[in-house]
Amino acid sequence: MATKGNAGELKTRGSVSIFIVVGLCCFFYILGAWQRSGFGKGDKIASAITRQTDCSVLSNLNYETHLGGDAVTVDGSDSAAKEFQPCDDKYSDYTPCQDQMRAMTFPRENMIYRERHCPPEEEKLHCLIPAPKGYATPFPWPKSRDYVPYANAPYKSLTVEKAVQNWIQYEGNVFRFPGGGTQFPQGADRYINQLASVIPIDNGMVRTALDTGCGVASLGAYLFKKNVLTMSFAPRDSHEAQVQFALERGVPAVIGVLGTIKMPYPSRAFDMAHCSRCLIPWGANDGMYMMEVDRVLRPGGYWVLSGPPINWRNNYQAWQRPREELEEEQRKIEETAKLLCWEKKHEMGEISVWRKRTNYDSCHQQDTKPTLCESRNPDDVWYKKMEVCATPYPETTGPDEVAVGDWKQFPERLNAVPFRISSGSVPGVSVEMYHKDVRLWKKHVKAYKSISNIIDSGRYRNIMDMNAGLGSFAAALESQKLWVMNVMPTIAEKDTLGVIYERGLIGIYHDWCEAFSTYPRTYDLIHANSIFSLYKNICKAEDILLEMDRILRPEGTVIIRDQVDVLNKVKKIVGLMRWNTRMVDHEDGPLVSEKILFAVKKYWVAGENDTTSLE
Repeated sequence: MATKGNAGELKTRGSVSIFIVVGLCCFFYILGAWQRSGFGKGDKIASAITRQTDCSVLSNLNYETHLGGDAVTVDGSDSAAKEFQPCDDKYSDYTPCQDQMRAMTFPRENMIYRERHCPPEEEKLHCLIPAPKGYATPFPWPKSRDYVPYANAPYKSLTVEKAVQNWIQYEGNVFRFPGGGTQFPQGADRYINQLASVIPIDNGMVRTALDTGCGVASLGAYLFKKNVLTMSFAPRDSHEAQVQFALERGVPAVIGVLGTIKMPYPSRAFDMAHCSRCLIPWGANDGMYMMEVDRVLRPGGYWVLSGPPINWRNNYQAWQRPREELEEEQRKIEETAKLLCWEKKHEMGEISVWRKRTNYDSCHQQDTKPTLCESRNPDDVWYKKMEVCATPYPETTGPDEVAVGDWKQFPERLNAVPFRISSGSVPGVSVEMYHKDVRLWKKHVKAYKSISNIIDSGRYRNIMDMNAGLGSFAAALESQKLWVMNVMPTIAEKDTLGVIYERGLIGIYHDWCEAFSTYPRTYDLIHANSIFSLYKNICKAEDILLEMDRILRPEGTVIIRDQVDVLNKVKKIVGLMRWNTRMVDHEDGPLVSEKILFAVKKYWVAGENDTTSLE
């Protein structure tokens, strides 16, 4: 491990090899001191938590399980089984479904080679991905927005390639992010304020944003100031580690590309979509990429395009591109926007802003209309090919009605009944069920917090909910200190990811039989509700747990909620990994068959066979 005194000083430290727990509360009491938060040897956050944590009685919580299964031990080890070994050090940044060597075997046309290509079963790694030597706990937010320990992502190419564009600078043992970008070298704040003069970013009306080709996600990092939650993505390409940098900074991001496959987001999800020199050929393929943006944009949502070819007449010489090429590129973009019935709201310098119409009635008088997609489910997107067609609007009864209901400001929309539920668009989910779910997860999260104040301390910034349901876990946690990636399993009985977005939260579709589109060590806390029951007999629990280990930071925490028989099997596998565990009863008592498994991943790095003692 490493402690940090300031941005220029990092000191290697050891970690825990023996972790004794005398009760779940004391498990986290010790954890508070064990998990370093980046303030230096005193570790102010952990010390404060340790002082505040009461290791006496916590109401409604029992620290032993009582319903069947094996006796619970702290380490969960199984002496008859073989422990998982570390992978070779060369795999420290392994992204299974975006592996560079495998990618090069696929066609380059339409960025196919940059899409997801997962390894077959016989090529999967059944080992633990090591952290690089010197790995340090990230700085707490908001310091992490501006500084990342060099050891965590030791790649300097961007500091040279983007030196004049204010993306990233290397200073001593840290990277510094000045907040610039290719299109906003003078800073993201200034750029965002320009957008806010046209788009209602300041008043909570715009809450969810999509940043395509995000670079190191400085736009998303600075939009947090406006309480805007941004889903950023960029391919794993020659700009080494750009998405990894984003997540190290504490900014939501995934590895992704607009190629031939639909984006893994539901229809009508985002209030705003953005591209700043993202190198996506918007006018190509008969406007297919703009039609995909139209699918994920809410009626009334905004699309921002800055950089080439906008205002090409004044900029073609600086861009060193032929006038005719830029003119044709902009013509195709304008033509597709008109076909989709987007209204151009503003053009200022190299920035253009369009707004998607609030309903389709306002488009009926257009001479030309797009071909409408025939698919009855615009949210069925996992590995589905993009189409040259427009996603139909929900039906309206008049020209003044917003097709998805009136927009609500954030935070009001967080717990308001989403339109998809009130309109009956989600089969099997009623308004009453929604309110019940909100109350239930407030109760669960309160119990989690009573176990440890660490959840609220700022120690956890990047959080994942592997089976998000209606998003009520994330809603109960809502804080400026953290964000939650709500994952909707593609095999879930009810697809409620659209509901999650309507609440002002973000998320993504994913199949947990495959690796997630992120670098290793990018999440501080992973919450898994009934995920192993969901995937029982579909794929191996071992593979899911190894993937959780891959994306979890050293000293990161996992909370697994499931039936006791399932958790006992999971716990045996976890005992073969470098996790410390404790299983407890449901907050309603020992007679409830659902239990909770808490686990903490030990700190260890490449080249180490085991953890070393704490300093």
